[in-house]
Amino acid sequence: MIDTKILDDLAQRLAKTVPTGLQVLQDDLKHNLRAGLEAGLAHLDLVTREEFDVQAAVLSRTREKLEALEKLVAELEQQKTDKTAK
Repeated sequence: MIDTKILDDLAQRLAKTVPTGLQVLQDDLKHNLRAGLEAGLAHLDLVTREEFDVQAAVLSRTREKLEALEKLVAELEQQKTDKTAK
């Protein structure tokens, strides 16, 4: 999920945009904005940068293994072709 510090900062900046007469409600507004942001972001299928990086590394290793297997299959097919040609 998204870093709580980012949510707090965003909620605080949004609360500061409230007109001066409503500044008394700023803490309540900040809390409600943060809750709304969390709820809205929870509906998005987001992952953290760490999770993304881990999955990218897994995908990279998988691609390397796939390329190695493709090379091995090509070599075995070539050997089979060479044997049947003799």
